[in-house]
Amino acid sequence: MYLAGQKVMQTMQNISQNSPLRVVIIEDLREIRESLAALINGTKGYICSASYGMMETALARIAKDQPGIILTDLGLPGMSGIEGIKRLREIFPEIPIIALTVYDNDNNIFNALCNGANGYLLKNTPPARLLEALQEAVEGGSPMSPAVASRVVKLFRTFRPPEHADYQLTSQETTLLKLLIEGHHKKTAAREMGISINTISFHLKNIYEKLQVHSKTEAVAKALREKLF
Repeated sequence: MYLAGQKVMQTMQNISQNSPLRVVIIEDLREIRESLAALINGTKGYICSASYGMMETALARIAKDQPGIILTDLGLPGMSGIEGIKRLREIFPEIPIIALTVYDNDNNIFNALCNGANGYLLKNTPPARLLEALQEAVEGGSPMSPAVASRVVKLFRTFRPPEHADYQLTSQETTLLKLLIEGHHKKTAAREMGISINTISFHLKNIYEKLQVHSKTEAVAKALREKLF
């Protein structure tokens, strides 16, 4: 508990050195929505810039909220969170989007990630971990609840590339792409591969060119969609 508290405090210090992280919440249950907003607004370095009960309302207004990150439920009335993530990604190509849901089945995980989610957390995630996950996503990571990460790994182990999907990735590019799928960002991928961050950036550039994508999120989504591993 003490070590976890230290990590949260360090995260808060890192954020508070700059402007507060602006979080937009999309959650239909008022009690949960208000609890999340209270947690975020009550933590130094974070601010809930807006909260919505429906995806349609969020899509109509969110541009003015200038979000730094979006936290969305999947089981929403009207448009689902999964479809909403796809629409949000079109509006904000680079802003992190995290799914926060009770659903931990393969279809929801797969579709949310393919549509552009940067992370996938279950609603039983402890508040301290949720705050860490927000900052992790902003820094380029892909935070996932342990149970979800385990399912993602198992899901990818069953994938086989279709015969036409040959992008001629090198062994290091393939290793890097697998690490991105598992939720690593540049720093942790560099540590895992034993190479520099500059070399990671070089490999990322080549991956984007070969897959014909423009971001890490698009690369991961394409790898999922076309079952590259």
